[in-house]
Amino acid sequence: QVQLVESGGGLVQAGGSLRLSCAASGSIFSIGAMGWYRQAPGKQRDLVATITSGGSTNYANSVKGRFAISRDNAKKMVYLQMNSLKPEDTAVYYCKAAGVVGSDYYVHGVDYWGTGTLVTVSS
Repeated sequence: QVQLVESGGGLVQAGGSLRLSCAASGSIFSIGAMGWYRQAPGKQRDLVATITSGGSTNYANSVKGRFAISRDNAKKMVYLQMNSLKPEDTAVYYCKAAGVVGSDYYVHGVDYWGTGTLVTVSS
């Protein structure tokens, strides 16, 4: 079983910064793509940023130039550095892992999600 645990959320004023972390645990050999998604109250869950095992990144237009995703493959962690935060960034942020290969080299056919961490940006 694979578990993802996010941390680093909290309350910050507009213009401030936060760094989110997500740790993957379990019998994992490797992880393909990892990413961050967010869900604001009453809205659907949207992509924020993704990163492949090779380091290729993709960002939602709304966060380009403000957020940066990175990962540490050895530690099985992914990070999201969020700068110049805006009130509209307020949401629960979820970590996702896809393309997981178990330590037995079994390729998992499902994506894994964390339980989320709340980011609140005050104006």
